[in-house]
Amino acid sequence: MKTDKPLTYQNVIDLAHQRDPDQPEFHQALKEVLQWVVPYAASHIRYNSFHLFEQLIEPERIIQFRVPWNTDDGIQRTNRGYRVQFNSTIGPYKGGLRFHPGVNQSVLKFLAFEQTLKNSLTGLPMGGGKGGSDFNPKQKTDSEIMRFCQSFMTELYRHIGPDTDIPAGDIGVGRREIGYLFGQYKRLTNTFNGVLTGKDLSFGGSNLRPEATGYGLLYFVEEMMKTKHDTMEGSSILISGSGNVAQYCCEKAIEMGGRVLTMSDSDGYIYKENGLTPKDLSFIMHLKNEERGRIKECRDEFECEYHEGKPWALKTDLALPCATQNELDGEDAKTLIKNGVKYVAEGANMPCTDSAAAAFLDARIAFVPGKAANAGGVSVSGLEMTQNAQRLSWDTAQADQELRQIMHQIHEKCKEYGQEKTYINYEKGAAIAGFIKVADAMIAQGSV
Repeated sequence: MKTDKPLTYQNVIDLAHQRDPDQPEFHQALKEVLQWVVPYAASHIRYNSFHLFEQLIEPERIIQFRVPWNTDDGIQRTNRGYRVQFNSTIGPYKGGLRFHPGVNQSVLKFLAFEQTLKNSLTGLPMGGGKGGSDFNPKQKTDSEIMRFCQSFMTELYRHIGPDTDIPAGDIGVGRREIGYLFGQYKRLTNTFNGVLTGKDLSFGGSNLRPEATGYGLLYFVEEMMKTKHDTMEGSSILISGSGNVAQYCCEKAIEMGGRVLTMSDSDGYIYKENGLTPKDLSFIMHLKNEERGRIKECRDEFECEYHEGKPWALKTDLALPCATQNELDGEDAKTLIKNGVKYVAEGANMPCTDSAAAAFLDARIAFVPGKAANAGGVSVSGLEMTQNAQRLSWDTAQADQELRQIMHQIHEKCKEYGQEKTYINYEKGAAIAGFIKVADAMIAQGSV
């Protein structure tokens, strides 16, 4: 009788490389999770199956399509569109759409795999998916973006639905783009339903959705600090990025009494020794959201320093990478450790490299990966789905209360499965806790 290969970390990783040898981002995401999950599964007879992992790391469906559109001056362009429907075992596919020139199948598979475990951690009935296009919305007019979104949805609408796949926004896809996408979906299907989240409040969006990822990140950090009898009050904080997540992370940190020293963009970072004020942040929000400006322009508005590069060489209590994947490497991590960092929490998806995460672990720094720390965004998206299904609209206070509770529960799950003798290994805890719910559902449904 034939049997599975033995369940080992190397066997699963080898399989991934054999199937898709040129997908480094996806392989990195797998390694981050499997290093913890495979040993756990191998020691539990229920999960000790190579076939289980053979299915777990393979998307259920990948849809790739062309997106033709015209510029304002009539030039025809064509981009690639994607939807990776990774796992629907615990609910319909759920995950954002990213419009960025760096989008490819490897990036979207990594994001969709992470999304599967992230959604599992929230406790809400959502599977994992991700999609987008290599379209660059920067320096495009509103009418060009509208035409692109309408063309994109003309193909995507066949593959999504409120009980099938519910996309949301991500990098390059905000409320404007969601509005154009939703309008086209409604025209094509003659239905009004909760097929997209991150909508404007005027047509079914949820209060607190723009703030949710940044606020949720700080709620998780607050839970981490409680385990060490520490508080946010007076703590120094380095934030990278200046987009949606970084902005609301900064807002909540200031509200909690933290001293936010930095924000950044791809050119460099600003530094304010006494901490950014709400007025400073208001200018940054206007600059980035309305004028699409650069962070160095803050020097002309309020007193701060501007430096090229990344902010990780500064002394701090908390480091919150909120910009993009692999922005904080092993050398950055060593510098942060040397300078006394106590907590590192990922606001972006996989912003720390493997070597950075390993350095934090070796130094016993409280480090939490994005699948747990930045789950606030998809949590409120799930709450938006609930409100849409019930034709209700919750006020901000109710949405915030639900978000706080979800982030508390995620922390408790990470603590349960990551607790070691004198250290909480949040990376291990998040990976195992997310895996267990998905694996149990796959087994119950006869997938393995």
